Amino acid sequence: MTEPTGDDLNATRARRAALRERYLRPLDERPESTARGVHHAAFVCRDVEQTIRFYQDFLGFPLVELVENRDYAGSSHFFFDIGNHNMLGFFDFPGHSHPEFSETIGSLQHMAISVSGEQFDVAKAKLDEAGIEYLGPDRGAHDSLYFRDPNGLGLELYRETLGVFEGTRLLPDSGR
Repeated sequence: MTEPTGDDLNATRARRAALRERYLRPLDERPESTARGVHHAAFVCRDVEQTIRFYQDFLGFPLVELVENRDYAGSSHFFFDIGNHNMLGFFDFPGHSHPEFSETIGSLQHMAISVSGEQFDVAKAKLDEAGIEYLGPDRGAHDSLYFRDPNGLGLELYRETLGVFEGTRLLPDSGR
């Protein structure tokens, strides 16, 4: 991937500024969302047990359901509690061969999950102990740990309050 430079970079920045000016409303002028939140985000995994061990045992996200996928015989559909009444779901598809993760249009670049400062430190220690590579607080992203799960899914553990980005409240305060 080649980052834009020179005139291309200036044009990209000007386009972003124009989009912000046209579409971004101040917090007190925004309407309420028509959605209630993310019920679950669903991803494909290569190994159900390995995925359960990673999310439940390593990250501490409880497994809350494990059933057969209703539209693919033999496939598992399972969910983890990621807090605030949100779930992370996975499918496996026995018999399918899947390519490795590729960062491309339509793929998930990463999913940011809000964690407390204490949990952030625990997770960082676990990543270090397990030898899992990550980008994080030592590289300019002071409140973030970026790493990949066993399926290649990009995760960010973000030491920031829900609805806040880099110290700026983006969503109305819900008391959490």
